[in-house]
Amino acid sequence: MKNTQKPAYGGQAVMEGVMFGGKHHTVTAIRRKDNTIDFFHLPRKSRPILQKLKKIPFLRGVVAIIEASANGSQHLTYSHERFDIDPADDEKIEAEKVSKSTLIMSVAAIGVLSFIFSKFIFTLIPVFLAALTKPIFPSDVAQVLVEGLFKLILLLGYIYFISMTPLIKRVFQYHGAEHKVINAYEKNLELTVENVQAMSRLHYRCGSSFILFTVVVGVFIYMFVPTDPLWLRVVNRLALIPLVLGTSFEVLQLTNKLRNVLLLRFLGYPGLWLQLLTTKEPDNEQVEVALASFNELLKVEKQKEEQLNLENIG
Repeated sequence: MKNTQKPAYGGQAVMEGVMFGGKHHTVTAIRRKDNTIDFFHLPRKSRPILQKLKKIPFLRGVVAIIEASANGSQHLTYSHERFDIDPADDEKIEAEKVSKSTLIMSVAAIGVLSFIFSKFIFTLIPVFLAALTKPIFPSDVAQVLVEGLFKLILLLGYIYFISMTPLIKRVFQYHGAEHKVINAYEKNLELTVENVQAMSRLHYRCGSSFILFTVVVGVFIYMFVPTDPLWLRVVNRLALIPLVLGTSFEVLQLTNKLRNVLLLRFLGYPGLWLQLLTTKEPDNEQVEVALASFNELLKVEKQKEEQLNLENIG
């Protein structure tokens, strides 16, 4: 069928499940220990200031990343608390929690702080490793290139080794299921397990591609600042994190728009190659969970749109 313009839905893999996000809601579906599928709904709160910031190029990427980290951490917490326990024990989970508002704020804050901390680590370690090679590669250009190489090795090595653990391998399978569902939806296919399984597990708009772009974009941006002395280099790298993130977000959006242009689609290939590590082929049961999550999102999004239309008429 001919491809038509559709809303751009995104998602992420969680423990034994998949989260999908739309304009008004985010929904997670997880496979429970008794083989049933449970859902977690999180409406998007209207924040006029954030909506305005999301319209500003380069800045919108940073805002979107922080918001995604805050929301995603709540879905990860939900799946982590429930994926390996019997649904009959859910009351114990609720009894052990603090007030809902306090819990949500705490989890969101932890998600944002975890992202910032990991970004600092992956930014600074390559700086110090590259500085050790200063006697061999003394020029600023060489230092930036060596730093980028160390960052790439660190990133690929980290992803490769965690992908070898059974738990993360299953998460990566759900990541593949998420991409397959989105690809089937964007091709206007009927959302069945068979049709979804026939799709690629790779997608141009994936966060994995974004992570790789931060390495490449960082190399180009760092060319314009000095590498000496070391303390100034460290300060520059930390200060430039928002610029690197914002620019990488714009590059990601650009490669997604160009993916159907024959001579330019290759710009997104490096990100797709990285997804060969961050996604795995899912089984039918995992695709079933991803489909349940996406169909639930489509349902609640439609209900919200109908509600808003009635309010506008009224």
